[in-house]
Amino acid sequence: MYIPFENLPEESRIWIYQSSRKFSDDEVLVIEKELTEFLTNWSAHGTSLESSFQIKYNRFIIIAVNQEVQQATGCAIDASVAFIQNLEQKYSVDLLDKMNVAFKQGEFITYKTLIDFKKLAKDKSVSENTIVFNNLLNTIEEWKENWEVPASESWHSRLF
Repeated sequence: MYIPFENLPEESRIWIYQSSRKFSDDEVLVIEKELTEFLTNWSAHGTSLESSFQIKYNRFIIIAVNQEVQQATGCAIDASVAFIQNLEQKYSVDLLDKMNVAFKQGEFITYKTLIDFKKLAKDKSVSENTIVFNNLLNTIEEWKENWEVPASESWHSRLF
């Protein structure tokens, strides 16, 4: 059951999918419709999942589930991953590779492989103060507080 994102409790479970490129505004409109349709019908063991999504910066897809109503079971999670894989194919993007880093350079969001980000850190092109996106968070509350943070405050700190 799709509901507005702001109506989900802070403890809701999230999954963050980072795109290898920025989606166009037209692509975002289509993806929003596809996500709404998917989440409207998303269920676990025949029970609807109270869920929603956000698309941020035309690059990040955040799917959230209120697990107090119904847990997202293995089959439900598999269905969401299959949905994301379909988006990858349809839009020729990578959404599932967690070994890439997105970070801010001024107003722009840059996307690099982990190896390239390590090189940038070594060359001092990025620093512990560089704003990175920590996509390993588990709840809406964590996402609101710790998603866009200086590299020193996320798992990226080990690269400096």
